[in-house]
Amino acid sequence: MTTPSDVTPSGVPLDAPPTGAQTGAPADLPPSTEAGRGMFGVSGTGDTSGFGGLQRRRSVLRDSPRPFGGEFDEVVDGLEEAYPGFHDAIERIVVDRGELTLHIVPERIAEVCRALRDDPALRFELCSSVSGVDYLGADRRRLHAVYHLTSMTYRRLIRLECAVSAEDPHLPSVTAVYPTADWHERETYDMFGIIFDGHPALTRILMPDDWDGFPQRKDYPLGGVPVEYKGAEIPPPDQRRSYQ
Repeated sequence: MTTPSDVTPSGVPLDAPPTGAQTGAPADLPPSTEAGRGMFGVSGTGDTSGFGGLQRRRSVLRDSPRPFGGEFDEVVDGLEEAYPGFHDAIERIVVDRGELTLHIVPERIAEVCRALRDDPALRFELCSSVSGVDYLGADRRRLHAVYHLTSMTYRRLIRLECAVSAEDPHLPSVTAVYPTADWHERETYDMFGIIFDGHPALTRILMPDDWDGFPQRKDYPLGGVPVEYKGAEIPPPDQRRSYQ
């Protein structure tokens, strides 16, 4: 019999095998790496943050085969024609949940962005976001920078993703191609510690200049951090007061 503590918030048993829709991959592929823990579903402790209760298998996204479908093939074909180093620069191509993602060799990200922006058949004129993800325990190159590009000419969206290690977290800045990336790269540096080489002023944007560590990395402590100027301290989640 399944008890409430044995299921995810959506009602799926924790030990149920993931389906293709849950993993982001076809159902006949190996589903995932180890289960991730934390966020929501907590019960029976003083943890009021929601961390600690949920177990969620990490997705494994495999290369998507051609045809990708619709405009995705046009975008990939256009980039392959416009950028001579296409096959050396693209690590893999993933179509998942109706979105096209090109995984780029880190050293080539600015070159690929320039080709996507300037080629008449592509015209991705806007970089609307640069953000970070930490795949601690799931990827040797755990820090990923994610770029969202928009073609206003053709009304298309595309994602680019670059993976770097925590030991060598360097990427070329794309601010010379997309000036809108300026503060986005600063925030990604501030939160994840990814260093964007060539950025005009890569300084912290949210945390104090002398802050130690990068708060959105998954090995950053969730609590016990002294509150500046107040002399107080935020306790770790499992030591916070419970309102149950």
